[in-house]
Amino acid sequence: MRVFVAGGTGAVGQRLVPQLVARGHQVTATTTGPGKLGLLEQLGADAVVMDGLDAGSVAEAVANARPDAIVHEMTGLSAPHAGKVDMKRFDRWFATTNRLRTEGTDHLLAAAEATGVSHFVAQSYAGWNGIREGGWVKTEEDPLDPEIGTGFSSGAAAIRYVEDVVVEAGGAILRHGTLYGPGVMEYQVELVRKRQFPLVGGGSGYSSWLHVDDAASAAVLAVEKRARGVFNIVDDEPAPASDWLPVLAASAGAKRPMRVPKWLARLLAGDVAVTMMTEGRGFSNAKAKRELGLGPALPKLAARLRRRVRGTNRGSFSAAIGSCQCRTGRDEFALTATSSEQTREENRSIQERRPQSRGLPPS
Repeated sequence: MRVFVAGGTGAVGQRLVPQLVARGHQVTATTTGPGKLGLLEQLGADAVVMDGLDAGSVAEAVANARPDAIVHEMTGLSAPHAGKVDMKRFDRWFATTNRLRTEGTDHLLAAAEATGVSHFVAQSYAGWNGIREGGWVKTEEDPLDPEIGTGFSSGAAAIRYVEDVVVEAGGAILRHGTLYGPGVMEYQVELVRKRQFPLVGGGSGYSSWLHVDDAASAAVLAVEKRARGVFNIVDDEPAPASDWLPVLAASAGAKRPMRVPKWLARLLAGDVAVTMMTEGRGFSNAKAKRELGLGPALPKLAARLRRRVRGTNRGSFSAAIGSCQCRTGRDEFALTATSSEQTREENRSIQERRPQSRGLPPS
């Protein structure tokens, strides 16, 4: 199959391209500048410079590649595109990514339609942003929180947009948990080591996580199965901040995180950080396991890190989290079907532990 990966040099794109190549697909992958063309070629792709926010650039790249499927992995969170990480001004930090999820998606869908591409896969996000009511684990049937009046409101709107237009076009949305692995956690690790990443309140907010290799493997499955609809691509078990943050600190060779009250955290880091760490909702991967064959097992972040804490020093932390590999052989993708009972059990278990307080051509 000819697969076009938009955003081939991003955290997920760099892991996705070699997986697709290894499974026999012909891959065209994009980067925003000539400096990384060589990297994509080393990964086995035909490399193309493309500006995802320029309709003409996107149309030309897709037309030349004439792919059977497009995978949208474009974000703008690296320092050259987004600047320094700024949790207090979250929408400013995510401004380029928000445009890529709206304008960039429109350009890719228009190019797909013009070129006759019959399948489209796009990444979305499902880390802590489930609707903040009801159970603590959300399925694809539950809405995402609109984050109205918060620093994530524009980001939430952009996520809704990409999901709506891709599903309407008959494509697949892969909602990634918060990513970890090579090249994606350095800023968090640095803050933890400086003791600038404290626990907020009781640290009772839940998050879902995802290793970058698992994100890439899910995209391979969505392409090969020509999946349609929305899928939560997350580790098996959401974890509260009070669980994963101390383990992250220990894995990084840092002191135990300080604890600050919500009012102080809001002043210092903004409302998004407070919501994530005190009210966040996690997500269930039962549908992805059942319909995509995602697996065989995606343990939660804390469990993966705990297995690597002993003997891990400051210099080897990135290697430790980078070594969490997902198996990608064809036979290893299969998994026994799970059901919504898994989600109900997760919600019951968490509640018990928790302290009270446009269309594409037909395929």
